[in-house]
Amino acid sequence: MNPQEFRYSSHHVWCAVEEDGNIRLGMTDYFQAQLKNIIYLELPKPGAEICLGDALASFESQKIASDLLCPISGRIIEINEDVLEQPNIINKSPNEHGWLVRIAPSDLKEFGALLSYQAYIDLVSS
Repeated sequence: MNPQEFRYSSHHVWCAVEEDGNIRLGMTDYFQAQLKNIIYLELPKPGAEICLGDALASFESQKIASDLLCPISGRIIEINEDVLEQPNIINKSPNEHGWLVRIAPSDLKEFGALLSYQAYIDLVSS
């Protein structure tokens, strides 16, 4: 997966459209690097409906405990069980093995409103 092809939220979530039209979401490399070692992660259950701005994940790191906000609305169709068992996978491979959930989106306009790779880089660089 190529991070330059992802879309991004200002809340540090990357989104990648898959061939079947579903969207894979994960924590950005920039954000995981700021957090240091992620030690706990909680995700919604498959089948759950989630709305733009809802908590996509609750996490704890060496620095903070917080929620990661969902950038799109839809139904959770799959969660990454591996990151629940070993949250630091996110630190090691945020764009590949450290993905969080797959969502069947309910409003593709929300996806279109997300930041491009360059816009996200500009945001975190400022």
